[in-house]
Amino acid sequence: MKNKTYFFERFANWATAATGSSAAFLTAAAVVVAWAVTGPIFNYSETWQLVINTGTTIVTFLMVFLIQKSQNKDSKALHLKLNELLASHEGTSNRMVNIEDLTEEDLDQLHKFYLRLSQLAQEEGNLTTTHSIDAANQNHLRKSQRFAQKKEKS
Repeated sequence: MKNKTYFFERFANWATAATGSSAAFLTAAAVVVAWAVTGPIFNYSETWQLVINTGTTIVTFLMVFLIQKSQNKDSKALHLKLNELLASHEGTSNRMVNIEDLTEEDLDQLHKFYLRLSQLAQEEGNLTTTHSIDAANQNHLRKSQRFAQKKEKS
């Protein structure tokens, strides 16, 4: 079973690369031009139209699955890379690892949290200030207190 899976993955990678190439586009364009040129020869019959419709439908149907396979692999690789960055950086929140497994409602809640972080950074006048999800409120409070102390000393 593993050899079949490996074969399909290699085929999917090859097919995705091949069909995304300039040569594939030019071939497809040449087929359409050839089909259009043969229109008068076949008197623009229903069979003539059926040939291009059937061909494009089959190719589209198969390509949907190849593209989805490629996107799934790319997405998984990207998530793993991001997880590695999160796990390796001391200041980041490990809660963000595998965040893609959260519900839409949980993701919306996190989105609101990061909007709040952006607002805090704007209030501080420093948009480059960053916070982890776990330390954001503590950092903001500590910074605000330091700013207030500096202001009192002035």
